[in-house]
Amino acid sequence: MNYATLATEMRRLALEAGDKIMEIYQSDDFEVKTKSDASPVTEADEAADALISAGLRDIFPDVPLVTEEQSDSHEQQVMTFLIVDPLDGTKEFVKRRGDFTVNIALVEDGVPTRGVVYAPARGRMFYTDSVGKSVEEKGPFDKETPGETVPLAVSDADNSALMVVASKSHRDEATDAYINKYSVADSTSAGSSLKFCLVATGEADLYPRLGRTMEWDTAAGHAVLNGAGGRVVRFDDHSPLAYGKPGFANPFFIAYAPTVVLKEG
Repeated sequence: MNYATLATEMRRLALEAGDKIMEIYQSDDFEVKTKSDASPVTEADEAADALISAGLRDIFPDVPLVTEEQSDSHEQQVMTFLIVDPLDGTKEFVKRRGDFTVNIALVEDGVPTRGVVYAPARGRMFYTDSVGKSVEEKGPFDKETPGETVPLAVSDADNSALMVVASKSHRDEATDAYINKYSVADSTSAGSSLKFCLVATGEADLYPRLGRTMEWDTAAGHAVLNGAGGRVVRFDDHSPLAYGKPGFANPFFIAYAPTVVLKEG
């Protein structure tokens, strides 16, 4: 894998998909359909998926591709692959709340090593560079020429006053009960994979997820957090969250800065 090419192309494809998504987001109306798992899908999901998939297959034809919107790709049993969620946070998109992202990642031997998370409505973009270190690029964004970037590093957490981020659409009593095991200075909510990025930037120390997610929901954010010195572990035994699982479904997990002293569930 040519990591320099990968970083350049993932960034470019995320920006192109973001433009397509925002074109639909800012229109007067758009169609919302329901998938077999009862989750929503819009023409923005489908248009962004077509754009990103075509680009990745053209540039990296020998690397398996898994994408949320192509169910036949979910039948693969692979440990090294590209994985895409073209519009993570469709519920946020439909409600026009802005917390949705374009997610593209590379998983190698079950570990997300490279990724880009682009939040077009928020004007924020996070990605791993050619050596796997994570940065946030400052806008406005040019598709061909990267702008100024800021290196990302997780916080040196104060365990007596933690900053916690949790899901905006999926927070429940179990999540709150777990968060209450910690000494929390403040908590916030965010949609989509932005939660990983808030831990990566040091804006939050801890993100627990006690709910259903799929690998395409998490791989890009996980890669960004890895590249900033963070960790993602299973909720049940605190072992590293691995990828390439059958059906690409995740267990509950915790994303955090390593200085956070984790509590048992």
